[in-house]
Amino acid sequence: MPRPTAAQLAYGSATVLVSTIAMLLLSQTSTGVGVAVICAAALALGLLVALTVPAPSRRGRHAATRAKAPGSAAGTADTTAAARVSAPRTAAAEHPVHH
Repeated sequence: MPRPTAAQLAYGSATVLVSTIAMLLLSQTSTGVGVAVICAAALALGLLVALTVPAPSRRGRHAATRAKAPGSAAGTADTTAAARVSAPRTAAAEHPVHH
């Protein structure tokens, strides 16, 4: 199981805090059982929110080739070859001035 991201921790924690305070204020409960039920519901809601935050996509050269369909190998080779072509150099970049 992958580690949770910072966004998942932040959204989950914020959801637990806000939903606990909101439910306690709206229900006006004062019994221990009522507070326990509200806290359990807030924790479950925070867990649900943290798990539904989209995971970050992998970036980099290998991530782009893995995202393509297996049958499109020719398109992948063309794409990586085009990515390797560098931009044309200027005269100043080719011949630095030496003092």
